[in-house]
Amino acid sequence: VSRILKKSECERTEEELSVLQRYEETVQELTLRQIRRDNLKRKQEEVGICSSDELLKKVKELSAAVREANYLVVYTGAGISTAASIPDYRGPNGVWTLLQKGRPVSASDLSEAEPTLTHMCIRKLYEEKLVQHVVSQNCDGLHLRSGLPREALSELHGNMFIEVCTACSPPREFIRLFDVTERTSLHRHGTGRSCPHCGAELRDTIVHFGERGTLEQPLNWKGAAEAAGKADLILCLGSSLKVLKKYACLWCMNRAPNKRPKLIIVNLQWTPKDDLAALKIHGKCDDVIGLLMKELDLQTQEYDKLEDPIFSLATALRPEEEDSHSRKLIVPPAGQEDCSQGSTVEPGGMSVQGGWYGRGCAKGRKKKKPST
Repeated sequence: VSRILKKSECERTEEELSVLQRYEETVQELTLRQIRRDNLKRKQEEVGICSSDELLKKVKELSAAVREANYLVVYTGAGISTAASIPDYRGPNGVWTLLQKGRPVSASDLSEAEPTLTHMCIRKLYEEKLVQHVVSQNCDGLHLRSGLPREALSELHGNMFIEVCTACSPPREFIRLFDVTERTSLHRHGTGRSCPHCGAELRDTIVHFGERGTLEQPLNWKGAAEAAGKADLILCLGSSLKVLKKYACLWCMNRAPNKRPKLIIVNLQWTPKDDLAALKIHGKCDDVIGLLMKELDLQTQEYDKLEDPIFSLATALRPEEEDSHSRKLIVPPAGQEDCSQGSTVEPGGMSVQGGWYGRGCAKGRKKKKPST
């Protein structure tokens, strides 16, 4: 039946038409399957970017909504970091998209990534009291490095620069100038370094696919839930929302639909919240946010390494820990004190893949246990 259905109607013989009539239920099932496959393919494809006129018109609508909002919360995904050469996950060239197609995923040196225009403008909007809280799915630490205050940020899936001691009460946090996830993976979070206060092994803060985050910081679920409860406008930037949609507390689903926050989405692909959005903008985050800043008559912000707070927040490694990692360090600007020591990667050496990035994207692959 499947073979016959692949033919155009004019190519089917009388015998084949008779087969289709005989197995009508099978025909209906196969037709529905094909419709579902076509819909899935359509959703995975990148939607065309809005024309210049349409983009400007929609940004004006976004600007008006931002001005009118009393409590604006921004939800961010991997799409705001692609301008920093960090791949997204579900885009046409995303990590999981390539893996599903059986294509290789290139290594990425995440230590060279810096906050994008979108990261810096979000900080500016916060300083202007136009944004009250940021909820991020990203583990790249770029919101923290943009200068956004910790109390205004919820990094739901962790931060690659932070390791913690959960044996101490309250847990102690150590911010480093390198990716601490080199030795960690799904359900294995020990970094190999120890707490200088109690001697217990430190662990990373990453929440892998299939795990449940329990750390108070940097996840800050309490802050995210409280912000969502107060929000009258939610702006989603660069997220497919396929994970965020599962967190009911972020969408006020216990309220009547007309009492939930207004939703605006900026993303190149389809999202499961599109039908609920008051406005959907198909555009790159940096382009949209750049235009938004002009509409709000605010100066766009550029990243300045001299002002990167990670250098003042970072905890130095102890002498015996200097060889505990092989990740490339974020190097402070000339003349600024380096508060962390450790291994470096020689220029021109092989780029490295973050543990959360490399192992997390291969979530479905499990090695078979040898038979005994």
